[in-house]
Amino acid sequence: MSDDSASRTIRVATAADAAACAAIYAPYVAHTPITFETEVPGVEEMTRRIAQAQERHVWLVLEEDGVVTGYAYGGSFKSRAAYDWAVEGSVYLDESSRGGGRGRALYAELIERLAALGYRRFIGVIALPNEASLRLHRSFGFADVGTLHRVGWKHGAWHDVAYLELDLADPEGDGDPASPPRALGRPRGRALG
Repeated sequence: MSDDSASRTIRVATAADAAACAAIYAPYVAHTPITFETEVPGVEEMTRRIAQAQERHVWLVLEEDGVVTGYAYGGSFKSRAAYDWAVEGSVYLDESSRGGGRGRALYAELIERLAALGYRRFIGVIALPNEASLRLHRSFGFADVGTLHRVGWKHGAWHDVAYLELDLADPEGDGDPASPPRALGRPRGRALG
């Protein structure tokens, strides 16, 4: 589905999207170091992940002419309570749907929704090499924080991991937040031009 004239919508994922998301993710797990996951998750596991993301964060899908061709989601950066205002995110596209601004559109919507939920800092965690992801993050203003060297072993090689960060809220407004962010209602999808 690389036709740029396709009708595109970004919407909140449902359990019905789990099979498509699992199919999109499988080649990344099986053939790349982009994710350090080594076992391809099935539909049941992807259904669980979508539901978990919707509890406090958001999971979005890109639908083109009725077919899910990509997804992006936010999740906890770390599990300890003090990190509740920080979020980590990911974006994945079907191999035939890369390019044409699809990943950028998904990430822009994800960033907007996470900020609206009250998250203050978005952390990008990127297994290297992955120039496309580094360019995407930097295009949104993510700042390089550092690199962990040779921390992941996958496909017969050691891989570094880059950390980047983006302020989602005014960094000067760091007073005592009232409560951790919680998922809002389920906004409808948005058609893309």
